Formats: sequence, C-alpha cells, structure tokens
Amino acid sequence: MDWLEAELADTLDEDYELELSEPALSLEIRKIYRKSHPDIIDRRVYFRELLTLQSELIKLQDWVAHSKEKIVVIFEGRDSAGKGGVIKRITQRLNPRICRVVALPAPSDREQTQWYFQRYVPHLPAGGEIVLFDRSWYNRAGVEKVMGFATKDQIEQFFEDVPGFERSLVRSGIRLIKYWFSITDEEQQMRFLMRIHDPLKQWKLSPMDLQSRVRWEQYTKAKEEMFARTNIPEAPWYIVEGNDKKRARLNCIHHLLQQIPYGDVPHEEIRLPDRVFNPDYERKVLPSELYVPQKY
Repeated sequence: MDWLEAELADTLDEDYELELSEPALSLEIRKIYRKSHPDIIDRRVYFRELLTLQSELIKLQDWVAHSKEKIVVIFEGRDSAGKGGVIKRITQRLNPRICRVVALPAPSDREQTQWYFQRYVPHLPAGGEIVLFDRSWYNRAGVEKVMGFATKDQIEQFFEDVPGFERSLVRSGIRLIKYWFSITDEEQQMRFLMRIHDPLKQWKLSPMDLQSRVRWEQYTKAKEEMFARTNIPEAPWYIVEGNDKKRARLNCIHHLLQQIPYGDVPHEEIRLPDRVFNPDYERKVLPSELYVPQKY
C-alpha cells in the first residue's frame, strides 16, 4: 500500500493548495457551506477511496484498449450539480488517447441546419475508446426547451428520435451509460454564491447558468419529461444525488465500474533498458537564454 500512501500525500497537498488559494470571502462562504453539510466525508477517507477507484479505472482503461470496447458515458444535470468534478476525477489518471471528454459549444449557424444528432456522431468512440460527454444531445430536452432555442416541433421530433438513435448506438456495440446529477434548490444557490465570490471560479458561471436559477421549476418539468420519454431498457438513466460533492463522485465512479464487465488483461513485464553510452559523444553547452529562469 506504499503507492497509495504516497499518492494520498500528494493529493492532500493539492487539496490544501486549492483551499489556500481561495479569497477570504469565499472562505467565509465555505464555512457556511460546511455548517450546512455537517456529515461531510473525512478528507483522508475520501481521497483513499478515490485513489482506490481510480486504480480500478486504470484497469478498466486497459481492458477497453485490449478488448476494443466502445464506451459512451453521458453526464447531465443542473448547473453546478457536480458533473465537471466527477469527470475530472475519472480522467485524472487515465490516458487521454483512450479516455476523452467532449464538451461541445453552442451549435454554429451551419450546425443548426444539420440533422440534430449530426454534430455528436463524429465524437463517438472507435474500438478501444471511452468518451465522456459533458452535456450531450439532451441539451434539446433541457436548455433548448426551457430557453426557447428549439421549437415545439423540434423538441417533439427529438423525443421521437432519441430512443431509436440510442438503440442504434447500442446495436453497433457501444456501451451507453447516462447519469443525471441531482441537487436541491438550496444547494445550487449556495454553489452559485461560492462561484460569484471567487475570482478563480467565476468563469464557470454563464448567463445560461444564472437563468437556470430563475427557471428552476421549468427545468424540473423538462427533466421529468426527459426521464419519462428517454429512460429505455437499452440505455437507462441513473440519478446521482449530488448535494454532497465528494460522496457523489465516489458513488458515481463506483457505479460506473459496476456497469462494465472489465477484468485483468495480460501485460508484458516492463524493464528499463540500459542506456547506450558512446565514448565519442560530447554534450554541447546550450545558450543560457534558452533556459527558463530559476526564479524559485
């Protein structure tokens, strides 16, 4: 377990660094936040469990590459519900050539004239790849519906098409897993306040995010219709309770690992080869201006 202790020490250092970097006002809000979460999981326990799950994710990655599996994981939910946090922890120790994140911007004028699913299809995985969608084609059932970016006919067409689209993905060999991150009204308000008062997090807030506070009930109704019409046996929805960020991350990663029948794959033993020394080679002295100054 020596590797786990070493990684745990490094991870705790990173966590302390993030905490110390936050402005005083944000720290005051964090105190209020912690008072409203008295049963928050112990930091050391959290990181120990996270590192254990991340080691399993590496096994999953190796199995996917070896077996040429294709996996798509969709992350949806309310703004600030914790989607980005769990995606970061999933990808943190994985090979970006195997596991990649897709977070598409708003569609361009050209894309708006295409078949709705067209801009998502190029990002689907080939054999040996895992793709994590940080929001997905379900934008049409959520923000586009609530904000009026799609017509009623377009929304109805989406609901008619999406079950067949997803079944075709599954038939093609893609494992499709869909998560919805759920938080309460009060929890979202607290997280938005933390972002507003923290210069390092203000970039996370968009005009659409702020409108989601005004239209909370409309988003709730949109979510309920989405579940009712797109929760199919081939690709069911899984709801992650997200009020406790750390528990949500652990629960989601653990559940994800349970959905895939991965196992150990054969590995060749890795040995560091001896360096070849050439007695006639003489290393050149490079100009000092090429080096980054050693300020620290």
